[in-house]
Amino acid sequence: MRISCFLLLFIWIISGCDSWNSKEFEHAGGTFRMVIDMDLGAKHPNLVTDYYTNTVFTQIYEGLVSLDPENLKVRPQIAESFTTSSDGIIYTFIIRKNILFHPHQAFASDDDRILTTDDIIHSFELACTKDKRGLPTTAYTTIFEKNVLGAKSFFEGKAKKITGIQVKEGKLEIKLIAQDINFLNKLANINAAITSKKVSLSKKKDFIGTGPFWYTETLNDAQKTIILEKNTDYYLKDSKGCNLPYLDRLEFIVESNKEKQLALFETGKTSIITSLPTEGITKMLDGRIKDFNGVPPVLVLRNNPLLVTNYYFFNMDDPRFKDYRVRQAFNYAINRTEITKNVLLGQANEIGIYGIVPPVKSVLKNYDFDAVGAVGYDFNPELAKMLLAEAGYSDGKEFGIVNLRFNFGEVESAVAADFADQIIKNLGITVNLTSSTFEELNRDATNLKGDIFRSAWSADYNSPETFLQNFYGKLIPKSIEEPSEINQSRYLNPSFDTFYEMALRERKISEQQRFFNLAEVELMKNPPLIALWYAGDNQIIYSKVRNLKENPMNYFNFREVYFKNWTKEEYQNQYMK
Repeated sequence: MRISCFLLLFIWIISGCDSWNSKEFEHAGGTFRMVIDMDLGAKHPNLVTDYYTNTVFTQIYEGLVSLDPENLKVRPQIAESFTTSSDGIIYTFIIRKNILFHPHQAFASDDDRILTTDDIIHSFELACTKDKRGLPTTAYTTIFEKNVLGAKSFFEGKAKKITGIQVKEGKLEIKLIAQDINFLNKLANINAAITSKKVSLSKKKDFIGTGPFWYTETLNDAQKTIILEKNTDYYLKDSKGCNLPYLDRLEFIVESNKEKQLALFETGKTSIITSLPTEGITKMLDGRIKDFNGVPPVLVLRNNPLLVTNYYFFNMDDPRFKDYRVRQAFNYAINRTEITKNVLLGQANEIGIYGIVPPVKSVLKNYDFDAVGAVGYDFNPELAKMLLAEAGYSDGKEFGIVNLRFNFGEVESAVAADFADQIIKNLGITVNLTSSTFEELNRDATNLKGDIFRSAWSADYNSPETFLQNFYGKLIPKSIEEPSEINQSRYLNPSFDTFYEMALRERKISEQQRFFNLAEVELMKNPPLIALWYAGDNQIIYSKVRNLKENPMNYFNFREVYFKNWTKEEYQNQYMK
């Protein structure tokens, strides 16, 4: 068959390595599926407070900077590069050209989709705008209010612009009130993502970002599934000039039941299981030993200590819990080793409990966990009873019933039941268990509708600050009628706040961690929480999944993930030499 010279030229152009600067990776394609425990909890990135929405939105939206999934270091993203002034006050960003937002009816043309500095300024102004109830966004509270010059005046309606955010000579400049050595880490958070000025983001179809995947639909079949498709207009290439992302599609299956999660994984309907059900650990690890030990293996076990703390916190507006001795008594009354071994079946990073900051020493190298542990709480039921009696509640008499709020889930329910058993046994206090969806729990926690609340915090960046901010007194609303999104317990401790603020002013990480350490010591002396365990879940992944980096934040970036089965020779060369 004859082929014209024009057609031969066309074939060479679309298939050649350097053709049109658009080369496809040889193993591109496929669908990666994973389970998330709950549905999306926010409609806009600057409102995100939960890990699962964060995981999905991180694939859709991007900020000026992002985190490297391998080492968690800050790297340029929408910004091509950035510099910091010698005093650490001014950050200057050079913005990449010709970045396109995902397609949307709000755009009149492809040129209309191009990201501009106007979109960046709009995104930050939106983050610093009160919602319909007059309340701040998560982004404003955690990133802009205390850091960016003029953000507070803009939020309060005293200024039409944020004076600290300007475009000068085509470069974006952010000026801080004072130096914050974690500011770039905060900008890498999903709350600081850039959205289009032309799209309202009021509905799921408006989830329009610049990320490697774009939202297409949510299926409501047997299992609710959030579908993200490959962004074929994505602006980044890999080191060899191949188009990113490699995958065609991401599917996030919403399922909180751990047994169902395991069934999906075992039947190959998901590519990774991030947390094994307690009753399935032995079955999976022992029952499929050949799949783990084969050469090459079918399955790979990853035990990655995470920057995640599971804890309960007290309603600090409850008169009973205003007495620190009562809160100490509850802490001493809990046998956490029993919970870890018998309920969690060892799926935790550390049996010893320190405080709210997880003891991942490979990341927080300068942090003195021993100092926190010295004021922590071992199991001591006799001391617990003595403290409760000193507070006026001998043997739990006249204390009343305590309402524990927690979200649906196998682990959450089992831990709550064990907690209730230990409290009645060791303190003589009855704990009433009330479960709900995570959304309902979080809403009621922000309004203190309950006595004790289950919570878990996953690091937004690798600093103690991201955990300790949950108890910073100046994040408490002025009125008890207003919801408290961050400091949900409404904990106020002047000593803690002083050390916390001293840490924020430090320019050296080692000194900052020293003051955060002192703050946490004060926190645990006068505890608003009961630290229960630190996440160290066994994760299992099919070996054919390549380039999915593990890290202590469980931060997933699927941009360079691909599927490829191992050959015996390749695996031996890679791992057995």
